[in-house]
Amino acid sequence: MIDFINPFTLAQGIKRPLILDGAMGSLLQQMGYKVDTDIWTTKLNQSHPEIIINIHKSYIDAGADIITTNTFRTDISSLKRAGINQNKKFVRQAVNLAKAAKGDLPIFIAGSNSPAEDCYKRSRNLSKKELQVNHYNHIDLLYDNGVHFVLNETQSHFDEIKIICHFCSKNSIPYVVSLYSVDGRTILSGEAIIDVIKFTEEHEPLAIGINCISPKIFKTIVKNINTEFAWGFYLNCGAGLQTDRKLKTGITPNDYSLFVTDYLKKNPAFLGACCGSTPEHIRAIKRLVDGFHNS
Repeated sequence: MIDFINPFTLAQGIKRPLILDGAMGSLLQQMGYKVDTDIWTTKLNQSHPEIIINIHKSYIDAGADIITTNTFRTDISSLKRAGINQNKKFVRQAVNLAKAAKGDLPIFIAGSNSPAEDCYKRSRNLSKKELQVNHYNHIDLLYDNGVHFVLNETQSHFDEIKIICHFCSKNSIPYVVSLYSVDGRTILSGEAIIDVIKFTEEHEPLAIGINCISPKIFKTIVKNINTEFAWGFYLNCGAGLQTDRKLKTGITPNDYSLFVTDYLKKNPAFLGACCGSTPEHIRAIKRLVDGFHNS
C-alpha cells in the first residue's frame, strides 16, 4: 500500500485526460508468445519478466501516465481452473514488474482486476460466495502490493460490480470500474448501463470507464449516458471477435486517434486503448491530446 494520490484530480489540474496504456495480452500474442486459456499471459510474468517490463516501458515512452499490471488472470478463480491453488506470488511479481518499469517516473500503476469468469459470456458457474472471495482476495493483494488504484475492467455482471463497489468503498481502496456491453445499452446481466453507472457513482469510485468494445457500440453508450462524472474509455482495436482468441490490430493508430477526437470535448478523465492496440495507438492519442489542449 502506498500514499494515495487521486490521479484524476491531477488530470483536472493539468487540464487534460490522463493517458492509459494499451493492450498487454494481445500484444504479447502479436509478438509470438503463447497464452493459456485459463490464465491468459500470467505465466509470462515468470518466464519472460524482461518482456513484460519492456512492454510497460514502451507504453511509458509512448506517453502513458498510467500503466496496468499484467494481472488480468492472477485471481483465485482463474488460477484454480489452471490447477494452481495460490496466487500471492503471481500478483506480487506482476506488480513488481510494473514498479520496475516505472522506476522514479511520475507514473501511476493500475492493478487489473478482471471478472472472475469469461468476460464475454452471460452464463457463469461461480456462487456469490466464490465471487466475493475471488474479488476480495485479488483486490486486497493488488492494493497491498502497491498499485495506486484497482482497475476493475471489462465488468459486465451487476452482482460482481456490486461486490467490487461495496468492498472497495468499505475498505477505502481507490478504484475504477470499467464496463463492457454488447449492445451499448445494457451489460451482460441485463441491467441498463445508465442504472449501473448511477449505482457505481453512489459508491464513489475514482472514475467509471468503458472498455473492450467497438467504436460503434461506444457511440451508442455515449448517446445514452450523461458524462458529467469522472469517466474514460479504452476501446477494442482488434480485428475480428471480442474474445480471448488471437487478435491482430484492426484499427490503425491514426484512425483510432481520429475517432477519439470527437469525444475530447466531453472531458474524459482518461483515455487509452484495449485489445489489439500497440504503443503506437497510445502515442497517437498522446499527440492528439497535447495538440487539442495546446490549441
